[in-house]
Amino acid sequence: MTEQDNTTGLRARLVAAGVELLALEGVHALTLREIARRAGVSHGAPRRHFATHAELLAAIARHGFGELATALGLQGGDGRAAAAHLEPAEARARLERLARGYLAFAAEQPGMFELMFRHDVLEGSGAGLRRTSLPLFDALTHLVAAVRPPTDEDSASPATVAAALWTNLHGLAQLRAWGSLGLATGSDGLGPVLRAVLDAHLGPALR
Repeated sequence: MTEQDNTTGLRARLVAAGVELLALEGVHALTLREIARRAGVSHGAPRRHFATHAELLAAIARHGFGELATALGLQGGDGRAAAAHLEPAEARARLERLARGYLAFAAEQPGMFELMFRHDVLEGSGAGLRRTSLPLFDALTHLVAAVRPPTDEDSASPATVAAALWTNLHGLAQLRAWGSLGLATGSDGLGPVLRAVLDAHLGPALR
């Protein structure tokens, strides 16, 4: 095995250890020392492969974005091509499936979900992590355009509507995680709220 293979292997072990630790104990547990311990290396070893703590956290978060893309069927996808030939009703159905998948990921992997969007923590990583969320936004934008293309210069652009929709989905995920959504609505079910969110941004669906 070459030195490069050893380096790649250890980097992967450190990321895997961080992913496991995140699932078990949450973002607060992701110290360099604890990740190194779980990976079975000295506490100084991560510094030889990741220049900063933020860089290692960014690598863990990037793994999360890969898992999210797979869960949503977006890996390697072109949002424009995927939405190009869809009828509005089919595009809306895909948007609803994407939204439900996003909310399910947030519920099933709360620690990873939190880390992935903690750009205040990851900003200094030098890893360009923000760009890894763009395929999701691209898919949202093109599906929104297929459902409700702008009709005049004064109407909101698909990107603006997609941003508002994403904001709502992320807020739903957070409020449910905190228990606030159930307190406000009297139910932990997301179905009625999600339908209201989609109707608000896309217009009422034909039922």
